[in-house]
Amino acid sequence: MSDATEANGTTGEAEVADPGRDTAKTTEGTGGTGGTVGRHVRVVLVDDHRMFRTGVQAEIGQTARTGVEVVGEAPDVDQAVAVITRTRPEVVLLDVHLPGGGGVEVLRRSAALMADPEQPVRFLALSVSDAAEDVIGVIRGGARGYVTKTITGSDLIDSIFRVQEGDAVFSPRLAGFVLDAFASTDAPPVDEDLDRLTQREREVLRLIARGYAYKEIGKQLFISVKTVESHVSAVLRKLQLSNRHELTRWATARRLV
Repeated sequence: MSDATEANGTTGEAEVADPGRDTAKTTEGTGGTGGTVGRHVRVVLVDDHRMFRTGVQAEIGQTARTGVEVVGEAPDVDQAVAVITRTRPEVVLLDVHLPGGGGVEVLRRSAALMADPEQPVRFLALSVSDAAEDVIGVIRGGARGYVTKTITGSDLIDSIFRVQEGDAVFSPRLAGFVLDAFASTDAPPVDEDLDRLTQREREVLRLIARGYAYKEIGKQLFISVKTVESHVSAVLRKLQLSNRHELTRWATARRLV
């Protein structure tokens, strides 16, 4: 894989491979993860956790073996749009929760690239969240699929190639969310209280309502306990609730748990 050049940003680093290299060749794997003999796909990783991006790169980015060439990375919305526009990958692995507006904002700003009839950029959401509103939001935004971060490396590689080929790919239990959402001709009612929360606050809310301790939430979301506490305080303030017990009842009543 080509060496990447690194451009420092305020929230992380966007890494882009040399756009002048020849990308027309296919790689021939010799077996192993993904079984991708003769297949090749150019991928950009978008996630605000550098350690997670590094792990995904190590798992899928051995091009000669997997057929996956990681041509760029980005930690936030602005850098993601810049890297995707510059590299024109075939598939973007997109986290739902990102600084600058989230995965939905990346999709919105990449609409023209997705609509390109000759070289479409396709998006596969890869997130820790299994929330129905997150799944439906990115699918309505134009993503071709949604898988959770519990996916195995070989299944992720297979999902990337399927999305490259135009298929829709979902983790099993998430497909039902999409079917239910699009089976109805009526738009879902707007919950003004829920709309006050950011995507990250919704995620913390859901885990609190499920009974997770702050330390467990931090581990799940790759954030510090102090950051979890800040999100919980913001949720309680915005929803005008007093404690986590009221928060749990609020979330349960709206079937967010």
